[in-house]
Amino acid sequence: MTVANSVSMSQSIAGRYAQAVFDIVKEEGGLDALARQIDDLGAALADSADLREVIASPVFSRDQQGKVIGALASKMGLSATLTNTLKLMAQNRRLFVLPQLVNRLQALIADDRGEVTADVTSAVALTDDQQARLRDTLAKKSGKTVKLNTRVDEGLIGGMIVKLGSQMVDSSVRSKLASLQNAMKEVG
Repeated sequence: MTVANSVSMSQSIAGRYAQAVFDIVKEEGGLDALARQIDDLGAALADSADLREVIASPVFSRDQQGKVIGALASKMGLSATLTNTLKLMAQNRRLFVLPQLVNRLQALIADDRGEVTADVTSAVALTDDQQARLRDTLAKKSGKTVKLNTRVDEGLIGGMIVKLGSQMVDSSVRSKLASLQNAMKEVG
């Protein structure tokens, strides 16, 4: 099996679980709570190397994974639907797709709300005013509510890179210098 097939299979597995959770929770009217829980779960995955190891390592048994995920769900106050899904994933040895499940659920919720996420990389941290102006500009451009996912990359020197859906605008000083360097190579 190739890496591409493995990634595709993981996304397919995660997509089925995510769609089931989304449909059940939407019918129950709990999308706002699910959105918060999924954001918290994503943050826990990002912050804890131990959690990432437990969900990905075949060294841990189904029961061990189930106990860990059950304890985590209880401590985080996750809904019964999400908790039961995570336990089922542990029992079926599918916890390795948890990061893809989180991403897919976030996408389903955002789509349902008419939201789109813009990934913004800037040379310095954006102020609240700058974020609000950028959010408003992108909302006018896309016609949707925009949620910003910001990060700082000091290697940009100045400016920013904005990715909204499949479109990317790179106004960083680093890319402008690279363009200038390429233009100078062509001339000389």
